[in-house]
Amino acid sequence: MNRWADGKACQLHYPLYIGLTWDDYDISPVQDLASQVQSLLRAENDLSLYDFYIIADTTTAETSQRAKLSGPGAGGELGEYRGHALSVNVITDPSTKSTSASLRTWRPVLDVRHNPERSVDSATLAPFIASEIRKIYEHENDAISHLLRDTPFTTSGQVEALSPEVKSSLDARRTRAFKYAATYHLTFSLFTSSASPSAWEAEQALEDSIRPLLDRFSSISEFTVDTQVQLLASFSPSIAGPQYDESTREWKLQRTDLSGFVNAAEWPLNPGIGSGPTINFVLFVPSEDQSPLVLAETGGNSWLIPQWGGVQILNPSGKQSEKLSAADLRPVMLTFADQLSALLGLPDSPASPSLRISSLVRERATSLVLSASSTLGALARLSLKLTSIAIPDSVAKSVDETILRLDQACHDLRDGRYHRALENARTAEGEAEQAFFEPSMVGQVYFPEEHKVAVYVPLLGPMAVPLVMAALKEFRKLRATKAKVA
Repeated sequence: MNRWADGKACQLHYPLYIGLTWDDYDISPVQDLASQVQSLLRAENDLSLYDFYIIADTTTAETSQRAKLSGPGAGGELGEYRGHALSVNVITDPSTKSTSASLRTWRPVLDVRHNPERSVDSATLAPFIASEIRKIYEHENDAISHLLRDTPFTTSGQVEALSPEVKSSLDARRTRAFKYAATYHLTFSLFTSSASPSAWEAEQALEDSIRPLLDRFSSISEFTVDTQVQLLASFSPSIAGPQYDESTREWKLQRTDLSGFVNAAEWPLNPGIGSGPTINFVLFVPSEDQSPLVLAETGGNSWLIPQWGGVQILNPSGKQSEKLSAADLRPVMLTFADQLSALLGLPDSPASPSLRISSLVRERATSLVLSASSTLGALARLSLKLTSIAIPDSVAKSVDETILRLDQACHDLRDGRYHRALENARTAEGEAEQAFFEPSMVGQVYFPEEHKVAVYVPLLGPMAVPLVMAALKEFRKLRATKAKVA
């Protein structure tokens, strides 16, 4: 337990296997390019958390484009392409003026286009490719360094100093995001100030815009979804309400009203359903006499409430329909999708969502390992401080399971099996929390020896005083009797 709490049981390192293809070239030039890129990446110390392995792949670009995403147990993990964390595809393009790079949207593939007349050998390409790879993982390196900072797992030279701007950005992302959970419940609610619209094609809109995102996140967490509609919804009495602006002919919500906009007293928003946290998404349709309704500060119509959910205003246009179609809801759901990504802690970069989800897997696995290790340390310190506490067998089993899972998570991280590492770290964190908050132990923690003395002294004191006085009296009599005999 103490070895994990002190950070001595595992040194966190993240190997990244990157495939490299170069069309129209044989294996030898590709291997030379891969070797040079790997040497350049390892020579720089700015990404010291990672071990880069550049693997030459002779598969042609055409074949690479047809390759499918590999799933767990099929030669790779979800989010990887052809078994690699990233694939670099070098394309010879005589029409390009300068070497350029672009990331594909839903595949972790970096396409590098170069003109052979301008960059003819690997010595010219290698620094460019190394620089692009470094840019891709720079933000993730900062995020994990921020997690490891001030923890026992920090090693000398491994965690880089971060600028105040980067720290502020990372703190803001952690503040607005929910704590990691194996399951999240998503509630999409339509609230209208009037009697219409009274229905919406939420299921179809969710299937079109939200479901693809949830499928991508399915390797990290599971999701349940429900929808609801409430008519004649009123503003929260805790806010001043919208103010009419004569100059723009708009109703405006002030910044101070945003945090209290949700009418928790009258709007049926459940704080939690099941074991996981609930993420709320509210679509509010104001009445025609208070339209258009916008935010005074930005002129926008949506905002995010950290660790709660998102709110969006849909102003009625023209004749009010009784039902919102899937087409009407499409821009709304796309905004909700962006808010959901932020609430789940998805990084802002790189540009490829696939790579960002892979980065989130490593971040979540790291944070769970740190949390479970910290809980083990707290439990060890508690048992040493309060030696009178009886440790149940269930706690001992949970501690053993936690240590076993942490060992497996550490091995998975060092072997590049990040989804398995996340699963083991998640189990370890759950077992550690279960052991620390064991009901039979919690009562003993809050009832230490001092409390026992405070409870029993008033009861035993009145009984003990006569007994002590009688014992002293008998002792004096005994001494007096011995003195007379002598």
